[in-house]
Parts: sequence; C-alpha cells; structure tokens
Amino acid sequence: MSYSRRDFARMAAAAVPLSRLLAKDINSKVAGVRLGVQSYSFRDLGLDDAIQAMVADQLGECELFSPHIEAGGVQALISIFRPPSGVKRTQEETRAAFKAYNDKVRAWRLSVPLQFFADVKKKFDDAGVRLYAYNFSFQDQFEDEEIDRGFLMAKALGVGIITASTTLTAAQRVVPFAEKHKMIVAMHGHSDTKDPNQFSTPQSFAKALEMSKYYRINLDIGHFTAAGFDPVDFIEKNHSKIVLLHLKDRKKNDGPNVPWGEGDTPIKEVLVLLKTKRYPIPAFIEYEYEGKGTSEQEVAKCLEYSKAALA
Repeated sequence: MSYSRRDFARMAAAAVPLSRLLAKDINSKVAGVRLGVQSYSFRDLGLDDAIQAMVADQLGECELFSPHIEAGGVQALISIFRPPSGVKRTQEETRAAFKAYNDKVRAWRLSVPLQFFADVKKKFDDAGVRLYAYNFSFQDQFEDEEIDRGFLMAKALGVGIITASTTLTAAQRVVPFAEKHKMIVAMHGHSDTKDPNQFSTPQSFAKALEMSKYYRINLDIGHFTAAGFDPVDFIEKNHSKIVLLHLKDRKKNDGPNVPWGEGDTPIKEVLVLLKTKRYPIPAFIEYEYEGKGTSEQEVAKCLEYSKAALA
C-alpha cells in the first residue's frame, strides 16, 4: 500500500492532541535573536502560574528549573536560603534543612514515573511555550541512578539539552551518562573564582569542554561579569560551544544583582553581538534582583529592555 504526502500529513495531524493544534506558538524572537526565560525567574509561583506568566509576558521559550516540578517544590527550596521575614536559621539548621530537602527530592527522582514529565511537556505545549532545556544540576553527592534519571527526565520533557550548575568533579562523573544518552550537557557558571572546583572562569569552562564531545556552555553573563570577565569577548571566541545565555545585571567584583541597566553587565552589547553576528544562541531572562513588582511584571521589564537594545 502506498501513501501520498497528503496521507502522511493527515496521519501526523491525527497524532497531535486537539489542544496542541489549537494552541498558538508564542514567537519571542526579536531582530533574529531568540529571547526566552529561565523558569527560576518565576520562583514565587507554582508551575501552572509560572507558565501563565510566560504567556502573559509573551515569552515563547523556557529553560525549566527542576525544582519547579520536583517533590520539594521551588518555594520550599528558596525558603531554605531566603527564610520568610522574622525567621532566622543558624548555618547548621540551614544545612540540615537542605539535606532533608535533598533526601526528599532524591527519593522522588528515583521513583517518579516518566509519564509525569511528558505531562509537564504537554502543559507547555498547550500554552504555546517551547521547552528548550532542562536545568538539572548534578551534584557531587548524586547517586549514579540519580544522574541517569536526569537524562531520562530530560528526554521525557522532549528536550535535547540539560543545563547544570555543577562542579568540575561532578561533571567528570556525568561524562559516561552524557555519552550513553548522547545528550548535550551545558555547564552554568557562577562568580566564585576562589573555589577551583566551581565553574566561573574561562579556564574552568575549557576543562569541561575537554571532558566530553557532548559538553557545552550555558553562560550567565551577569555572573561572568561579577567574576571579572568580559562576556562579549568570551562569546565571540566561544560562540560555537555556547548553547544558552542567561541575561541578568550584576556589579563587578562579585557585586549584587541589580535592576537591568544599573549594573556593569554589558547586556545591550551582548544582545547586539547576537544580532549582528547572527549567532544562533538563545538568550534567556533570569530575573534575580529584588524588584518592586511581581515576577511577571519584572520579567516583562527585562523583556522590554532587551527589545529596546535590539531595536
């Protein structure tokens, strides 16, 4: 039996849920630059509300922060390190709370059905928001099965990239899993240049790239600036190995997160570089400063700043 092109199109359409066919994909590309958002930006919201905020802000691509869907919950994690007003914890109490959180999440990761992640993907699909990457940060204390499950979760979410705030020692452990699953793992840097096990310097990223052909870079231009480096120069030299940028504004010398335009991070220059060089690197908003509005409102301000820079 032979099939025409029309027959294949009809069968493909029949395999897609009606809700997906009715959804209109959000296009947040500006001047050829793919703008999106790290769901951590909506850390005050549960997943469903965070997705609705993305729709309201008209951001069509998302890097999903794993605590947004894990058993512990994103707000529970944030409250460990940023307790509610009036609550004070000693360092020992904070460590104990974090361990309890990690133990709960580890048990969940090892037992949750993978269909759960397919259902999460459907929520994004139905909203017209594309999941680009899963932010699953491998830690030194992870069990092998926990590492492996991270890749299975990412596949169930329909993404081909895992981003990870991790260490060089953990990254070395993850190598055989990345090669087994043939999946990109992009290292996310911070600004702690004193710890040689952290990703913060150009040299630390270079070490990761040498570990595996599946390793790439998720450059946070705010942290990179705070660590004392030039993100524009680094992107120009390493653009073929960068799969995602995080946009935020920080002061130099490990300074604080600040509203966009008040810090030392060359956000405008980076966006213009992507535009003029036509680098196919998505640039995602990561709202992290203490804003006066809701997360939805503050992310909208960051998006408008980006659009103005690209005008």
